[in-house]
Amino acid sequence: MADTETVTAPTARATVGDSEFDRDTAVTEREPGVHDADLSAGWTIVNAVNGGYLLAVVGRALAHALPHPDPFTITAHYLTASEPGPARVRTETVRTGRGLSTGQASLVQFDADGGEVERLRVLASYGDLDALPDDVRTSAKPPAMPPPEECFGADDAPADQRAVPGSSAIADRLWLKLDPATLGWALGQPSGRGEMRAWFGLADGRPADPLSLLLAVDALPPTAFEMGLTGWVPTVELTVHVRARPAPGPLRVAITTRNLAGGFLEEDAEVWDSTDRLVAQSRQLARARLT
Repeated sequence: MADTETVTAPTARATVGDSEFDRDTAVTEREPGVHDADLSAGWTIVNAVNGGYLLAVVGRALAHALPHPDPFTITAHYLTASEPGPARVRTETVRTGRGLSTGQASLVQFDADGGEVERLRVLASYGDLDALPDDVRTSAKPPAMPPPEECFGADDAPADQRAVPGSSAIADRLWLKLDPATLGWALGQPSGRGEMRAWFGLADGRPADPLSLLLAVDALPPTAFEMGLTGWVPTVELTVHVRARPAPGPLRVAITTRNLAGGFLEEDAEVWDSTDRLVAQSRQLARARLT
């Protein structure tokens, strides 16, 4: 385990509510249950809008619609590929209770004729993380990783060894330092293990919060790269459990895949904060491009 007290991270130039992430996930209420959004090209890899970013946009709309502030569990099914540009989020309250409220949402965009195309559909339960008891009983342990200065970011990769050709605008908005033990793919020598680990933050130093955790679980390179596959890995379904409000400081994200079969793989992610608290978990099903 790294000494988190000595970790260096981006200087905080932005705050929660006043950052590029907040501006690019902003939603504007058109009418009750309907919000307008503008999907930014800044969160794309190649031509695809990142799935965690999309989940944060919908998650923000649900936070406006539901009486509780924080996502506890949120599941998205990705139906069609999203594109940068205007979008609309429709929300519906399913149930409200004292500790949890449940809602569903749909993000749509529009085709050339003005018709709606549904991009993803979400079901989520929200609560108040600050109201949870402090009791923690766990056998989970944070990932053993070198300190950030011994890890590598996108700027360290030679241009001719990029695994994914084309634009990677999202990399400019993230502070990612990948564990060298999971970087064999970048050198043309994938380990064969379905593992990816990194220090994570936003490039402008915005502190982590429950909404940005929805991005963190889906922001690392796919584990498929370390399994010898190339090309991007589109998400079919993603479920995130937010377990606690993260403490200040960089996050550590560890992702594993144990089973690639029939052209699909799972990715299990854990997100740990600077106090060694497990603050988020996720599982997604993704399609692997085998050729």
